[in-house]
Amino acid sequence: MDIKIDEEFFLICKEIIDENKSEDEWSEIESDDMFQSASYCGGYDADEESFCFSYYDSDKKEFWFQITLKEVKTVVEGKLNILKGRPTE
Repeated sequence: MDIKIDEEFFLICKEIIDENKSEDEWSEIESDDMFQSASYCGGYDADEESFCFSYYDSDKKEFWFQITLKEVKTVVEGKLNILKGRPTE
């Protein structure tokens, strides 16, 4: 499923960038629920070397996706607009 970057996820990405942490620093504080909002829940996973999120659509169906720190930067720069999510079922 294509997940269009919305304001809600953009703000999460901005928060990640504003933390100004390296991948090593994120690895030290990894958490699967550090970032939570109405439609998103996730955090940094050191093994995956990326942020792993659940996305809940308007029907409350859950989709998983991963996004690297580099990709988070491209979201904030407006260069990445779509993420690929996979259903949890």
